[in-house]
Amino acid sequence: MSKPEPDAKKSNPPWGKWEVLLDEPTYKVKRVTVLPGKRLSYQKHFKRSEHWMVVCGKGIVTIDGKEINIEKGNTVDIAREAAHRMTNNGDEILTFIEIQQGEYFGEDDIIRLEDDYGRVSS
Repeated sequence: MSKPEPDAKKSNPPWGKWEVLLDEPTYKVKRVTVLPGKRLSYQKHFKRSEHWMVVCGKGIVTIDGKEINIEKGNTVDIAREAAHRMTNNGDEILTFIEIQQGEYFGEDDIIRLEDDYGRVSS
């Protein structure tokens, strides 16, 4: 399974898909879709923070080991270097908008701590 290029505009990982909506020098905006029963890697970033807003569905956000139920209209802030993941524990698609802020937004600023698909960082 290959990693997206650092400046990729979209990807279809095993858990769903994401695409870049805006890519500016000081922020990036993505639409992220998580399939039912799937979850993102438990990961962290060193060069950016993130703000997520659920626009469809419901799920569980884990931040530094704490689980938070989240649904359409809810938001969550993820600090730089906080371990985090989104889980779709429902039976409908979960979509959220991700706003990244920081000094670098490349896909190679992902440290995977746990992953259901064998992509843990070494």
